[in-house]
Amino acid sequence: MLQARAKAAPPARDFKAALLAKARQTGKPGLIAEVKKASPSKGVIQPNFNPVKIAQAYEAGGAACLSVLTDEKFFQGSFDNLTKIKAAGVNCPLLCKEFIVEAYQIFKARVSGADAVLLIAAVLPNQDLAYFMKAARALGMCCLIEVHTEAELSRVLQLEGLDEHLLGINNRDLGTFKVDLAVTQRIMDSSAGQEVQRRGIVMVGESGIFTPEDVAFVQAAGVGAILVGESLVKQGDVATGVKQLLSLE
Repeated sequence: MLQARAKAAPPARDFKAALLAKARQTGKPGLIAEVKKASPSKGVIQPNFNPVKIAQAYEAGGAACLSVLTDEKFFQGSFDNLTKIKAAGVNCPLLCKEFIVEAYQIFKARVSGADAVLLIAAVLPNQDLAYFMKAARALGMCCLIEVHTEAELSRVLQLEGLDEHLLGINNRDLGTFKVDLAVTQRIMDSSAGQEVQRRGIVMVGESGIFTPEDVAFVQAAGVGAILVGESLVKQGDVATGVKQLLSLE
């Protein structure tokens, strides 16, 4: 039933193309701005949380795409937030930020208005990644495949059809929650990172990006897009926060 509804949904917007277009326009990495109320490491980040208002401000500020937390247990998110943002007429393509372990979550994301989904290599073997990538592509969706180590990147580079999707490096250690931007530099300097650049796969820098200097650092390392939540969502004027982060004003 859910799968049939997902297939009948309006066509997904091209998440990857939106990032690349914005990067060409600004000369900065394409921004995926995150609609986020809370996190496991920081607790509630934005007590006055209005997902639609935040999404509209991100778009007005110049974000290429949006990431919407749907995980309830750790991030106080919901699929309703995705639906509300889509229904409000926000044009930025939407990423469903969920711990995906079952195909039905991808169908639910599409029905809720998502154009892309997050897949985490640390919890998914290649067999599952390949299956979920295929399920997403069948719905016209893009996958952001997140890695934390050189070994994980080497493994996912073996996946067939990977070049159509996005890769991401999370600078946060999932065990300690420690964030270090040098993780991006190290992974991009590795042989696997060099292969990413050689193949022209778009790499997304995730976590720990707070300042224009941080943006410049990961861009110099070879990142073509960034995913930023905490440093933007807690600001009073979110649209201005986006412009300042990307040095657009």
